[in-house]
Amino acid sequence: MRKIILLYFVSALSISGAPVPSANEILASVRMIEARQQIDLQGQLRENDIVIPFRLIQNGPLIRYSFTNPDEVLQLRLGQNSSRLDLVTDTGTEKFAAEKLRQKIRGTSLSYEDLAFKFLYWQTARVLGEENVRTRNCWKLQLRAPSRESQYSNVLLWIDKTSGALMRMEGYDWNAQIVKRFEVISAQKIDNRWFLKQMRIEELQPGTNHAQSRTYLEIKK
Repeated sequence: MRKIILLYFVSALSISGAPVPSANEILASVRMIEARQQIDLQGQLRENDIVIPFRLIQNGPLIRYSFTNPDEVLQLRLGQNSSRLDLVTDTGTEKFAAEKLRQKIRGTSLSYEDLAFKFLYWQTARVLGEENVRTRNCWKLQLRAPSRESQYSNVLLWIDKTSGALMRMEGYDWNAQIVKRFEVISAQKIDNRWFLKQMRIEELQPGTNHAQSRTYLEIKK
């Protein structure tokens, strides 16, 4: 739960010029905008009474998330064909093992794989149609995982047709049951640019709409 997902920002990109763009064209546009951001903001993960602050610094395709208590620095590199999430250490960077990507970040509903938004690079994708999300007209896409390394077999994405923003994501396990949902709740304008303000991440009881846990990713000015 993008850029959501994870954490992904509302972008000033219009992808509505073509009547019916392909899924890969839509995804390429989203990735291109995300890799051009220049930001330094404070954020937090909030679940019930637990608040986990972090600092978010992005310099183009390189994004750093810095957590404290205990200290942990994650580096996400957005490439043309894939994204890579590393742990920053005193001696350099260490690539996350595939099995660690499924782990939850500090006990929240957000996993390391979610933070890396690797599904934005999946090649097997198609446009299912159009739907509204919070009054925004969106392209609805389905993406299939290239291997079982992912916790998801496929995901559904809702991309704002006007802004190119990721508005909602639904993740399905390898039994084709829904298990995760991301949704942008609000956005904010900072320095004449639109950014995510709050995103809700729900971990669902497999195959139902019942939320077992709910985490909010929030960005502050």
